[in-house]
Amino acid sequence: MAGSAEHDLAMDTAVTRLAAAPGWFTANLCDAWDFRTPSGGVLMTVAMRAMLDELNDPDLRPLSANTHFCSPVPAGPLENRVEILRHGRAAAQVRAQLTSTSVPGPGLEVSATFARRRDGWALIDAAPPAVPRPENCPSMADLADTAGRERPRFFANFDSRLAAGNAWWTDGWEPGPARLARWFRYNVPQRTAAGALDPLALPPIADTMPPSLIQKVGPDHPPFFAPSLDLTVHFLDDSQSDWFLTSTHARWARFGYATADNEIWDGDGRLLACATQMMFIRNAPDAPIAMRGRR
Repeated sequence: MAGSAEHDLAMDTAVTRLAAAPGWFTANLCDAWDFRTPSGGVLMTVAMRAMLDELNDPDLRPLSANTHFCSPVPAGPLENRVEILRHGRAAAQVRAQLTSTSVPGPGLEVSATFARRRDGWALIDAAPPAVPRPENCPSMADLADTAGRERPRFFANFDSRLAAGNAWWTDGWEPGPARLARWFRYNVPQRTAAGALDPLALPPIADTMPPSLIQKVGPDHPPFFAPSLDLTVHFLDDSQSDWFLTSTHARWARFGYATADNEIWDGDGRLLACATQMMFIRNAPDAPIAMRGRR
């Protein structure tokens, strides 16, 4: 059953520094984090781990990051080249190129800002969606098993629950707003040494937006895949929670592309991150209904 795997994101995305040149790292990503290929959010986490290692400054935390996905990067051996653009008293800006060592291509480019905590305003003009608690929501794995649907390997790393929206691979539901809410809990908790949520655990669950588009087009939509062209994540707050609520909205689709955004809340109603991405809609007329939508 999905959810039984015990893959540790921190271990699977660990990087190794090479002594041959500054800013040069390797990694070996297993296929446990695949959709069709590895999750773009997981690849982003690999790149950001190398960035933090290169900065070697424990007072810096992720503030924002943007990734451009230039070519597919398969699971397996990876190479990560990191360049520090600025390392100041308040913030540092870094870029990285992550590529496969087995498949040619430019891979992905990540630019990120890391910052120290400073005194300033504490305000929020947002509220979490009004959805049931995770214990009162149906398990995504159980819904998939009931429908005889095989889920991507990525989801075996989580206990995930449908909080709002439809199980998009089923028949007979009516299209509605292009919104979807899901609870996620890592099977292996992702914690810092201080016990808080590792912020680098946020990009993988941020990169789960395409099913919100399906909520609008309905169950009879043509099969498609939705690989990411880019992904931006703003890291907002810390958390001690185990459960994380993704609230996604696909506000526009046209010309073979779609944009969506994602708010990530914790189980205590704290806004942890905001993300947005542009997707490339690829028709897949021969795909089974289980492959309707990438995620």
